[in-house]
Amino acid sequence: MHWIATRNAVVSLPRWRSFAFLFRSPFRTHSSLKPSSLLLSNTRYSERTYCLGDRKAVKGISTASSKKVKTKSPDVLTDKDLSHLLWWKERLQTCKKPSTLQLIERLMYTNILGLDPSLRNGSLKDGNLNWEMLQFKSRFPREVLLCRVGDFYEAIGIDACILVEYAGLNPFGGLRSDSAPKAGCPVVNLRQTLDDLTRNGYSVCIVEEVQGPTPARSRKGRFISGHAHPGSPYVYGLVGVDHDLEFPEPMPVVGISRSARGYCMISIFETMKAYSLDDGLTEEALVTKLRTRRCHHLFLHASLRHNASGTCRWGEFGEGGLLWGECSGRNFEWFEGDTLSELVTKVKDVYGLDDEVSFRNVNVPSENRPRPLHLGTATQIGALPTEGIPCLLKVLLPSTCSGLPSLYVRDLLLNPPAYDIALKIQETCKLMSTITCSVPEFTCVSSAKLVKLLEQREANYIEFCRIKNVLDEVLHMHKHPELVEILKLLMEPTWVATGLKIDFETFVNECHWASDSIGEMISLDDDESHQNVSKCANIPNEFFYDMESSWRGRVKGIHIEEEITQVAKSAEALSLAVTEDFHPIISRIKAMAASLGGSKGEIVYAKEHESVWFKGKRFTPSVWGGTAGEEQIKQLKPAFDSKGKKVGEEWFTTQKVEAALVRYHEATENANARVLELLRELSAKLQTKINVLVFASMLLVIAKALFSHACEGRRRKWVFPTLVGFSTDEAANPLDGGATGMKLTGLSPYWFDVASGTAVHNTVDMQSLFLLTGPNGGGKSSLLRSICAAALLGICGFMVPAESAYIPHFDSIMLHMKSYDSPVDGKSSFQVEMSEIRSIVSQATSRSLVLIDEICRGTETAKGTCIAGSVIESLDASGCLGIVSTHLHGIFDLPLTAKNVTYKAMGAQNVEGQTKPTWKLTDGVCRESLAFETAKREGVPETIIQRAEALYLSVYAKDTSSGAVRRNKTETSSDNSHEISKPVSSERRLEKDLTKAILKICGKKMVEPVGLECLSIGARELPPPSTVGSSCVYVMKRPDKRLYIGQTDDLEGRIRAHRAKEGLQGSSFLYLVVQGKSMACQLETLLINQLHEQGYSLANLADGKHRNFGTTSSLPTSDVVSIS
Repeated sequence: MHWIATRNAVVSLPRWRSFAFLFRSPFRTHSSLKPSSLLLSNTRYSERTYCLGDRKAVKGISTASSKKVKTKSPDVLTDKDLSHLLWWKERLQTCKKPSTLQLIERLMYTNILGLDPSLRNGSLKDGNLNWEMLQFKSRFPREVLLCRVGDFYEAIGIDACILVEYAGLNPFGGLRSDSAPKAGCPVVNLRQTLDDLTRNGYSVCIVEEVQGPTPARSRKGRFISGHAHPGSPYVYGLVGVDHDLEFPEPMPVVGISRSARGYCMISIFETMKAYSLDDGLTEEALVTKLRTRRCHHLFLHASLRHNASGTCRWGEFGEGGLLWGECSGRNFEWFEGDTLSELVTKVKDVYGLDDEVSFRNVNVPSENRPRPLHLGTATQIGALPTEGIPCLLKVLLPSTCSGLPSLYVRDLLLNPPAYDIALKIQETCKLMSTITCSVPEFTCVSSAKLVKLLEQREANYIEFCRIKNVLDEVLHMHKHPELVEILKLLMEPTWVATGLKIDFETFVNECHWASDSIGEMISLDDDESHQNVSKCANIPNEFFYDMESSWRGRVKGIHIEEEITQVAKSAEALSLAVTEDFHPIISRIKAMAASLGGSKGEIVYAKEHESVWFKGKRFTPSVWGGTAGEEQIKQLKPAFDSKGKKVGEEWFTTQKVEAALVRYHEATENANARVLELLRELSAKLQTKINVLVFASMLLVIAKALFSHACEGRRRKWVFPTLVGFSTDEAANPLDGGATGMKLTGLSPYWFDVASGTAVHNTVDMQSLFLLTGPNGGGKSSLLRSICAAALLGICGFMVPAESAYIPHFDSIMLHMKSYDSPVDGKSSFQVEMSEIRSIVSQATSRSLVLIDEICRGTETAKGTCIAGSVIESLDASGCLGIVSTHLHGIFDLPLTAKNVTYKAMGAQNVEGQTKPTWKLTDGVCRESLAFETAKREGVPETIIQRAEALYLSVYAKDTSSGAVRRNKTETSSDNSHEISKPVSSERRLEKDLTKAILKICGKKMVEPVGLECLSIGARELPPPSTVGSSCVYVMKRPDKRLYIGQTDDLEGRIRAHRAKEGLQGSSFLYLVVQGKSMACQLETLLINQLHEQGYSLANLADGKHRNFGTTSSLPTSDVVSIS
């Protein structure tokens, strides 16, 4: 048996089958098809190497470009080889397993494999397997090499050590000191081994054998079938199986440098052949990007060695310490020269790419785009998951929305869009909130997965169906009058996300072409009955299913008519052979054998051997040879497996049956090969439109993210803010389009559900910098987080947790909360705080929002107060908006020169002699800290609190009178609310008749039936956001033609629950939005009874008896709707 490993399954192939069809130019560059000008084809997967006994056949490694690579001599090491060996030695030093350490002792670094030729099985003789592996290893020296040898994938030398350390494998031959290091995994465990290696940051080069017969005295041919990288899995063989492949988030190669503008981060994505360049970053923003993006390799430019303190000891003083702390825990390499060109060269070395391969820049130039979030800001509002901090992403999207849409929203929060893109996003969400039509499911496909599968011709039937869903959903939006405007609005956000600029009409036309191309090839209909698996009465159906299910129904029958005919004829011939050779024997046994204890015979499918044989229990042909039916019995012979070994004493076959089996298997093999060839041709055809496919897939990811946010925001009763461009003109009027301040009315903490009524609302009218005071537990930190989150959501185009909001498009939003010490950097908490304050003060402009919580809490009070006062003066001079909260009340006694600072306080009130916080923002100053009350509430011993009070009175008694809040104004509240507001087939006629009946029945019951509308939801569609929180009556049209009638306040959730059940995945729905749950319940019962009387088949008829209304007496006889 031969095996091919895939991610989720292992496919067995018959012993006599030729494997040539599996390797028929799967990665060859087709000269008739030019690759896209933006996404270039990767030529490294074109390589094939055959190391046969005939040395004239192959002298080296041949590629698609016919460029010859000289064979590698084991005795010659170049400078590059030495650098690669040094790289491996550094990684081997981190190994800890005793078995790995013993293998490392046997390595010799005289060749790139680390193999000692003097050890047993370590020979590098020209032409042997080790020599062949050396040639492959020299092509990709920094990848673990796994070479297929029979039923195993083997590794030698350094690679064997890595396998033992990280894949949990045992070395071959134990730990014999005279044997070269060797390890490997069975073919069936390849996927697990690859996952273990890539999870630990290693890339893997996989070498396959050319299966099938091998000439005598010849070595099997081998070729590089593919690579597995962190973030880019091995896809070879996927085209032949109907299993999906989990594709992780791509992991780029990252390079970091520094210039006069700030830090620069370049991310190069090998799969997409693209790079992004972020320049002018702050240290905090750079670290945030590193935290959120796992990278395959990290390269640091020599410019980082010199920091602001003037020392070349990177990270010792001042700026650079935070970045050093982040990078020091990772593997990285230094590089010099031009940052971009040198990094591209490094990437080509890492992945073994040809020099001709180019990378496109996906950055979209935009003016006045806000700066990326600082690390502290991102963590303190939960844009990055942080323990103890409410996660912003979890409240922006419903729990059912995860994966790619969630990643898009996260990246948008961390890198806020430009003003015009934010307006497009907001307008899209607004439209989604008001539409009444059903929406597509928004199929999400990873762009990197799409590119890799089409590039390597490994897209299978499942993936083509998914791609067609993407294209059809785009076309559905284009055809629908309510959705086409949303589609047009999504074009620009998709351009920014992909770096691909495509004209709208061109995009739609290309989607039509690609969808039609897939539809012409892929079998999508259930009416292709001629593609049903063969059936014969005398052969087990399971045999035909196993042999034919891998290729039937994948492509339209018109493309494989000849192959289908040959399979049908060979199946009939096999059935005839079985009937003629086995049936007389079975009949004779049944006629002559005793009912108990006698011989038995039957036709059985030997699944392991993919054959149909005669199985005789207690049956000996030589004994039965003299009886009637002697001719057939004499033809029986023992059955043998693929290795020529006798299967067992009970298994028999005949020469005629074996010949019929060979013919049938050849026919199915040819059919399977033809299907794979057609699928690969389709991949090549679609690759010419790869830019359109990438654009469409990303557009639907964004659409799903915004649709999910609109639904969740509506459920939480959030609102769309008024987003305006920020004006630096002090005399500007907001009505003229320029912003001079920010106003949030009815603001609530984002982590509270406003619909539940538990949140405390605040109104924040900010025209300058606030100096905020308040007691412990009074809500200062919560207010700062809430303002920061609302402002960030607003400039991203999202809904905000408020009753109304007026938000300028800030150029940066910076939030500083409490600081912790950093022992790794040798910095105290106050040093860390000052580092962050330095970054904030140096970047604050008149278009910034700055929020600092409890400034200078980590140092001596007097000097800390003075530093805080100076920071406030600096921020006031910059003209930024923001809040600085503090418990340093001495700041009010300083001779500050700030002119525009407004004093604000968190309110407190006296309740039964105790001061308690109100969590409301007021005007004035609050000098009461509630420190003693807080300590008591947290369980500090009473004796300590009493002593503290005595000490306080003895020293600060003269200041106790100033503990109350000095108010200047009474706060106002606003109760403004915002309401979000083909040819006709028999199936279509049925839907119209059913809609008419529903409206007729419900119209009689409704007190005010005006405006009553029955809307439909297709089989792969979801209800619009306008149904969120509304009472609905729905009718489910099940695939079995029966109806189910129900009512709900969560229509989307109910639809998902129905479709999650077996057999109901393709259900469509009709629904009405009604006033109140009571009316919905009445209409539910009424529809159940009335539709049943009109002849409709109902699945929940019994539910009509649960209430005493909805019977036939509810409507006059003349009003009963009749459907003809």
